[in-house]
Amino acid sequence: MTALLPALALAAVLQAGGAPGAMKTIAQGADSAVDEARQTVARTPVEWAALWRAHDFERPAPAVDFTTSMVVAVFMGSRPSAGFAVQVVGTTRDGNDLIVQYRETVPARGTLAAQILTSPYHLVSLPRVDGDVKFERVP
Repeated sequence: MTALLPALALAAVLQAGGAPGAMKTIAQGADSAVDEARQTVARTPVEWAALWRAHDFERPAPAVDFTTSMVVAVFMGSRPSAGFAVQVVGTTRDGNDLIVQYRETVPARGTLAAQILTSPYHLVSLPRVDGDVKFERVP
């Protein structure tokens, strides 16, 4: 039974969204007001307010503790149909730099999709780092 406790504790942490300070989704979807493809970082409340206002000017920005966290955002830009998506999938370190890895999903050729304009996005909070943040699209 005691050998089972560490496994149960790990399962509980993973179900709760990862270890303290891990990557947490703030917002994700297909309808951002940001219609150009870009990746960006907010490390201060002022940067966060500007980023959120560009993304969604109708709702207030979710609270973020910038003493311990920062926000990274990936915007896919305007797309001609449903079926496009973007997701931040992880991070790695390269010396002092943080590499934010993200994946883009596109509809398969020949797939029927709603013919509406979409602007996929993913905004996540991460533990604060003061080095450079670079973005890497992964397959």
